[in-house]
Amino acid sequence: MRAFLPLPILLAACAPATPAPEEAPPTVQPNNATYGTDANLAASKPDAILRYADHPRGFAELRLPTGEGPFPLAVIYHGGCWKTGIASQAYMAPLATRWQQEGIATLNVDYREVGDGGGWPGSFADWAASEKLIDAVAGKYPIDRGRITLVGHSAGGLPALWLASASGEDGPVGKRAALAARAAIVLDGPGDVGPEQPAFDALCQFSAVAPFMGDAPAAAPARYTAISPATAAPQLAEVLFVQAKLPAPSAATQAALAAGGAQVSVRENIGQSHFAIITPGNPVYEANEAAMLAVLRGDE
Repeated sequence: MRAFLPLPILLAACAPATPAPEEAPPTVQPNNATYGTDANLAASKPDAILRYADHPRGFAELRLPTGEGPFPLAVIYHGGCWKTGIASQAYMAPLATRWQQEGIATLNVDYREVGDGGGWPGSFADWAASEKLIDAVAGKYPIDRGRITLVGHSAGGLPALWLASASGEDGPVGKRAALAARAAIVLDGPGDVGPEQPAFDALCQFSAVAPFMGDAPAAAPARYTAISPATAAPQLAEVLFVQAKLPAPSAATQAALAAGGAQVSVRENIGQSHFAIITPGNPVYEANEAAMLAVLRGDE
């Protein structure tokens, strides 16, 4: 098993026109590093690496299960406290591979963070641009467009919920419609960034939220309000939180998330590793896998 690196190093935990999916050039091919995980499962080679933007991090890895489909699709957003140099899509590849083995197609998305053009609004612009890959992939591969799940680990929990919510003109990329998806899975991530700033900064062990948003909640309340589920609830049928280091979202946040029609459930793994819940083969992951797969498959 691979040893854990120091926690502070590891924690992840305007948009250009989107070209048609194509093979990414070698300069943006992912490396084989995994951040914060025991590499119990070797990542499979992606079936394709698709571009959604023209900057180096504007790509996603597509993995397809064997068989004829149509397959559910998980669109995965990595963590890293929104700070460049900590993580990338690479550490989510073992989880994407595990789900591929279980009949789930996956898009494992990289994006810019604070330090390389991300933050407000760059990261949001990337997330909004990446959603266009879903229709492109569904048009070329046997994907069930009715079973799309947005998945985020740690900081990636924000796009998993924000993409499914409509934004007004005061949003980070201006007015946009909610992405049509069935469900979201948040893996030890926030439900509402503003109210959860102290807990998330404690998880990262440095100030992560304010640099990402451009200022603290008290200094820039309009920004936090613009991305809060209390302002625009995600349009989802189901939202699953699988928490470990972070507490469950507050009752108010869960109610805001449910206001769009979602059934909200929380599985708490108190005291467990931030990375154990995403590591195939780890007992903590195994204890939660069935619940995740049920959401991904759209089981009633």
